[in-house]
Amino acid sequence: MKKRLWVLTTIVLLAMTIFAGCGSSPADTSEAGNEASDDVFRVGLEAGYAPFNWTQIDDSNGGVQIEGSAEYAGGYDVEIAKKIAEGLGKELVIIKTEWDGLTPALTSGKIDAIVAGMSPTAKRAETVDFSDTYYKSDLVMVVKKGGAYEGATSLKDFKGAKITAQLNTFHYSVIDQIEGVIQETAMDNFPAMRVALESGMIDGYVSERPEGVSATAANENFAMVEFTDGFKTSDEDTAIAVGLPKGSTLTEKINEILATISEDERTTLMDEAIKNQPSSN
Repeated sequence: MKKRLWVLTTIVLLAMTIFAGCGSSPADTSEAGNEASDDVFRVGLEAGYAPFNWTQIDDSNGGVQIEGSAEYAGGYDVEIAKKIAEGLGKELVIIKTEWDGLTPALTSGKIDAIVAGMSPTAKRAETVDFSDTYYKSDLVMVVKKGGAYEGATSLKDFKGAKITAQLNTFHYSVIDQIEGVIQETAMDNFPAMRVALESGMIDGYVSERPEGVSATAANENFAMVEFTDGFKTSDEDTAIAVGLPKGSTLTEKINEILATISEDERTTLMDEAIKNQPSSN
């Protein structure tokens, strides 16, 4: 009888130990995971929209390594993201994401913010919250140097021209303001549009001024048209802001951080980005 009691007691104690271990493990793991995630600021950008953001091979000029890659991201957006991460007391993690994938990545929790030259349009605001503006720019047209449109000064001069812009941006939506224009299919990114312009597939593409400066600096065959009578746009279209999940607790703090960056400093950051961008972007 004593032997049976000893065996039974041993079995019960062993079972209690096993169940206690199983019960505590998930809680410990969850807590560790949450603590780790709180230490990083995960930013999504396409790393292909110079001078706002681009891909480079090293950490020169302040480049930040792209998660899961040997490549680095640089540009104006990266510098702004660094300042935000510093102000939040977090480590900046750059997650390279195609333009169309940025909002899904944000809403699914893959990234904490979009810092990618994104305009806070009313349509986007239906699913994304936005910070205050961190850059504002005018629209220009990038064309072939020495071509029929280099001397253009108004939208009327582009009648009959083959024009495009980036997919799912307001740049593409304003093309129909040009009477008689041939609106070509929107393209995925700016490198693709530069190739199309170089090859003669298009006569020009719409972009914001920084990208126009970037394109003409990278390719001596390109010219930038700045209009005296240009596109009609709203402030929400030409402004650039940080995209955040709906109801994010970071929005107020990020606005406070952005408020500490003066206009002179923002101009300097953009000038440096234009100067430092890789020639291939």
